[in-house]
Amino acid sequence: MNSRKFILVTGGASCGKSGFAEKMASSIHEDVTYVATAAVLDDEMERKVERHRLMRPKHWKTVEETINLDKVLLEYGNKSEVVLIDCLTLWISNQYFNSNEYSTEVSWSEREDHILDNVKKLVEIAAKVPATTIIVSNEVSMGLVPENPLGRAFRNSAGKANQLAAEFADEVYLIVAGIPLGIKA
Repeated sequence: MNSRKFILVTGGASCGKSGFAEKMASSIHEDVTYVATAAVLDDEMERKVERHRLMRPKHWKTVEETINLDKVLLEYGNKSEVVLIDCLTLWISNQYFNSNEYSTEVSWSEREDHILDNVKKLVEIAAKVPATTIIVSNEVSMGLVPENPLGRAFRNSAGKANQLAAEFADEVYLIVAGIPLGIKA
């Protein structure tokens, strides 16, 4: 096994964070498990997922998981050299709308508490497994204040999740206009 690390890569939409994380994963070891969290619900997302598939090396293992990331990281973090999770923000979104998890009476605040518990569990695992774990996440806190309660709840959850991940991470990179800025080393 390599000398393990937990690395967080964050930045705005379409800023180059996935490409940076993929190059970093390749530079660490050829044994990479790529964990995709996107739920493909429309043509635009399908095209985006396909573009990402074509960019990845063919020999990487790909696991698609929209909800149970902790279980996937426990499994592959103990048998792969590098686990790349792309992305934390989509995973949070998936949890907000997981009808198996929440009844319609559950408030956004209660959902956020549960989601942040899941994030904490995930980043604690990322900090302990033998594999180097790279987690990609969107930095959503720099935009406009969303006009609806759901948008604000999601933005708040994503911001708090990034703070939790950064706290546990060994390294944190903010990608701006395709340029990586090391903000924790």
